[in-house]
Amino acid sequence: MRIIDTHLHLVYKDRFSYPWLKEAPALDRQATAEDYFARAEKLGIEKALHMEVDVAENDMEAESAFIVGAHERIAGAIAAGRPESPDFPAYLERIAAIDGVKGLRRVLHIMPDELSQSEIFVENIRRLAAHDMTFDLCVLARQLPLAIDLARKCPEVQFVLDHCGVPDIENDGLDPWRDHIGEIAKLANVTAKISGVIAYGGADWSVESLRPYVGHVLDTFTFDRVVWGSDFPVCTLFASLEDWVAASKELVADASTDEQKKLFSVNAEKVYRL
Repeated sequence: MRIIDTHLHLVYKDRFSYPWLKEAPALDRQATAEDYFARAEKLGIEKALHMEVDVAENDMEAESAFIVGAHERIAGAIAAGRPESPDFPAYLERIAAIDGVKGLRRVLHIMPDELSQSEIFVENIRRLAAHDMTFDLCVLARQLPLAIDLARKCPEVQFVLDHCGVPDIENDGLDPWRDHIGEIAKLANVTAKISGVIAYGGADWSVESLRPYVGHVLDTFTFDRVVWGSDFPVCTLFASLEDWVAASKELVADASTDEQKKLFSVNAEKVYRL
């Protein structure tokens, strides 16, 4: 089964500044494309889409420009951005001109809730449609209503909900996450990403503890509107890349071959135009 990883983080501490890593010592290390693909290729991962790593603001453009050419198997990049900024339209034009940039992400789960609800934020997200660029939604489970509101206000933009909407698996947080996922799945312009959940299951995670959450996302979005991501190296907080690939395959073992192909590669090519 060929796999396209839609959520790879690479860390080049010798090139860029990552202020948040000071608060995450377990991840505060170099993570290069060579390191990743040496493992990924053995698992059937043919290509990967790089996901911005919340670099310092003055490094955002440089990160995207560098990363699209960092390895032959990097199929594209999701760039960082600040849609709340009046300067965003000019920034978007520059980012969109970088060959290989497929979309944008603004990490929202660490920001005030009102950020994504401002008029300027919504207006700037709408600008992505003209460039055929996606927007990855990175929100906490409690912020899913905010994500729903944003996606409704920008119907022409393709959104991708990262990490199954960040359910609190370790603390059995099915509700109200479950209802919110059902609601956002009704929006045709939202695709869900099966990624990240292994880091939310705690040290005692198991395939069975992840199954209700991944299963609910697959049931509501269907295999036509899901993509797969490793969230490497964040996934290594409680497991290895190999563990997550194996767990993912076990979680969809009962699905048809065509359904599995959609999750692991076909949908990614469509959504991110790879």
